[in-house]
Amino acid sequence: MADATSKAAIASTPAAASAVQADKTVMPIIFAVSFCHMLNDIMQSMISAIYPMLKADYNLDFWQIGILTLAFQCTASLLQPVIGIITDKKPFPYSLPIGMGATFVGLFLLAGSHVYLMLVVAAALIGIGSAIFHPESSRVARLASGGRYGFAQATFQVGGNFGQAIGPLLAAFIIVPMGQGSVAWFSAIALLGILILSWVARWYKAHMLANKGRKKSLGIHSLPRRTVMVALVVLAILTFSKNIYMAAIGSYYTFFVIERFGVTVQSSQVMLFVFLGATALGTLIGGPIGDRFGSKVVIWISILGVLPFTLAMPFANLPMTIVLSGIVGLLMASSFPAIIVMAQELVPGRVGMIAGIFFGLAFGMGGIAAAVLGIIADHRGISFVYSICAFLPALGLLTVFLPSKAQLRVA
Repeated sequence: MADATSKAAIASTPAAASAVQADKTVMPIIFAVSFCHMLNDIMQSMISAIYPMLKADYNLDFWQIGILTLAFQCTASLLQPVIGIITDKKPFPYSLPIGMGATFVGLFLLAGSHVYLMLVVAAALIGIGSAIFHPESSRVARLASGGRYGFAQATFQVGGNFGQAIGPLLAAFIIVPMGQGSVAWFSAIALLGILILSWVARWYKAHMLANKGRKKSLGIHSLPRRTVMVALVVLAILTFSKNIYMAAIGSYYTFFVIERFGVTVQSSQVMLFVFLGATALGTLIGGPIGDRFGSKVVIWISILGVLPFTLAMPFANLPMTIVLSGIVGLLMASSFPAIIVMAQELVPGRVGMIAGIFFGLAFGMGGIAAAVLGIIADHRGISFVYSICAFLPALGLLTVFLPSKAQLRVA
């Protein structure tokens, strides 16, 4: 009797009332995790956005720039799948504000560092915060989706894209003129994220309690195990190709346009904003299109369709480079919500693990690529790096091995 009373009390709260409506999209929660994704990625993008300043202040080589990216992205990469697997078995709602707390500490270290090693430690702490944030917030977006999985993932991810786009502008107009210490001001962003994610965590916990004991609908498909494994490998390779190219842009695009066109550091940050802003728009468009026509259609257009533009960009003049970077960002980014949704449908019931692996794979491959590309850039130049990366979207031909929307339909 007491147990029934407690369940009734839980169900009477506004959070729980929305939680039990599994067939309805809970927009405030989706927008909240998307907004926090934006805050998280604003802080993350501070690292790459201030690379030119750090390179000059600390007299760094390109390989040391690559190591900073490696420290951040590989920390996130190694931890994300582990956190996803653990929280699939036992969700921990309050891990969300805890992860943002790690980023808070990392920002203070980044602002106060006076030696290169401390910069690496700060980057790693921000990576730990990212590793905790992504799997659980991706799960929350799916829980609140009401079956609109592509829309929910796209909305969640577009927050991160906007954060990555805004970060370089804030760095260009605040951190570069005022110096490394001004990074500490952005700890206020982390504090806001902690407060919002604490509210999201309460909704998440209420959702768990309200749905405790209910049979989960996993959406089991009828695909053979071999087909599922091949599809997951193909999705991993496509993520690999996309994120190597994105790492080349994120870490070295500012150096490329400065070296080739002689633009100022601030102008290069604005040009980076054009690319990152286009990726935000591409992500927002890709999710609903995937819901409508299937993930495979979006992946075809996104990865293989971008090839002519990546091949042209290393040889373009300044205005055309800006235009091409926007087209490349728009098309390439539209595939990631589709990749995540398809992978989650291929392995039902493992939302956290899949989110952790694919977000982690994105970070890890990007980090390793940044380090390797930095070594190549030291020896052959930035322009050579962009020339070889331009061929990566050709791997989009592997999309032919992915199952169609009809094949993924619930059996």
